[in-house]
Amino acid sequence: MQSQEQNFAVILAAGRGTRMKSALAKVLHPLVGRPMVAHVVASAQAAKLQPVVVVNHQEEQVRAALGGLDVRFARQTETRGTGNAVECALGSLPENGTVVVMAGDAPLVRTETIARLWAAHGDAAVTVLTAHVGEPAGYGRLVRDGADVPVRIVEAREATPTELAITEINTGLYCFDIAWLRAALPKLEAHEHKNEIYLTDTLALAAEDGRAHVVIHEDFSEVQGVNDRWELAMARQGLQRRIVEAHARAGVDFVQPDSVVVEHGVVIAADVMIGSSVVLEGQTSIATGTVVGPFCHIRDSEIGERVEINSHSVCDSAVVEAQATIGPYARLRPGSRVCTGARVGNFVEMKKSTLGPGAKANHLAYIGDATVGEGANIGAGTITCNYDGFNKSSTTIGAGAFIGSNSALVAPVTVGEGAIVGAGSVITKDIPADAVGIARGSQTNLEDAAARFRARKKR
Repeated sequence: MQSQEQNFAVILAAGRGTRMKSALAKVLHPLVGRPMVAHVVASAQAAKLQPVVVVNHQEEQVRAALGGLDVRFARQTETRGTGNAVECALGSLPENGTVVVMAGDAPLVRTETIARLWAAHGDAAVTVLTAHVGEPAGYGRLVRDGADVPVRIVEAREATPTELAITEINTGLYCFDIAWLRAALPKLEAHEHKNEIYLTDTLALAAEDGRAHVVIHEDFSEVQGVNDRWELAMARQGLQRRIVEAHARAGVDFVQPDSVVVEHGVVIAADVMIGSSVVLEGQTSIATGTVVGPFCHIRDSEIGERVEINSHSVCDSAVVEAQATIGPYARLRPGSRVCTGARVGNFVEMKKSTLGPGAKANHLAYIGDATVGEGANIGAGTITCNYDGFNKSSTTIGAGAFIGSNSALVAPVTVGEGAIVGAGSVITKDIPADAVGIARGSQTNLEDAAARFRARKKR
């Protein structure tokens, strides 16, 4: 596959997948950050093949899901079987050469397996990848003659009891001579019980010409198609293990690797430690030296070097700069930025806000639509009142300011640099730099009133 000419893969993705029992087309079901068919596309592209995806059911959604990839599409007007699907893709292929045909519901197929099949194809008309399985169930059987030469593939529904006892099955991965395929497909006849044209019947035509070839694959789990939700779960488990292993071998420390979720788009540097039951999703990046504690959930976030994210914390579309500390039980919502050395403590929520370098919000606070300056300290129970029922407004807290516990800052409002807000205040006006702002009712002490109150209650 190192030729300068372009090589192609046809990916069959037109079917409904009724056994999934879902309104969503089977090939669109998500697997570790990608729709199922995108994994097949990625394997084909890694093998230096140009994917041609055959679509029908939920065509627009499939096109949209693959929109950012270098993919061509072919439309199967009526879903009349795999043979008809490949015939619909012929217009996207050159007149001659070799094409790989892949199932859009086999997301675990490795690039190396495609390359091995291609290398074995030679001058065959058809080369099919098979596997031996203990319980072939509904898979098509590879029938050989007395000399062990492959002669045809028979579908389980049409097989005789003798054929059903065969353990060598068709995996749905093929190589074809394109010119031969163009001539062969019109010769195929529809099977009566489904009125569908089966691509598997090409093997019998190739066998008549002495040009049928088979490659036996040792790992059936890699090439197994996904037909229902349980098989989807098993595919997800297999893909997840590959991703985690690749990160681990690149220097990432997983405390309990089987418990984590790491999607394919996540970037993790060496010397990062990931605790148990951590979920890392989307376009997340984590820089070296960071520790992510157990039960954290990080999505589409940028985490800097030597950050400490303590247990049960959530980062969603946030930026955490170097040496910051998050959590435990902190929540960074979209638009949050925690600057170098800042601290977001337990039960603190941030949204569309910046916590400046070295600033602290250690306990029980809500910081929304706010800018907090360097070294400022946000006391426990503080909230920025950013929403008046109609509009969002901003709060600015200057460098070195101190916000006393249980204060409410009613936006729009500015607390100047070095200013102090007395505990329990409701601040509705700007506080100048280095000033003290207090906004609470005056305290009155009634001497002996508590004793008199208790005495009345005892009567």
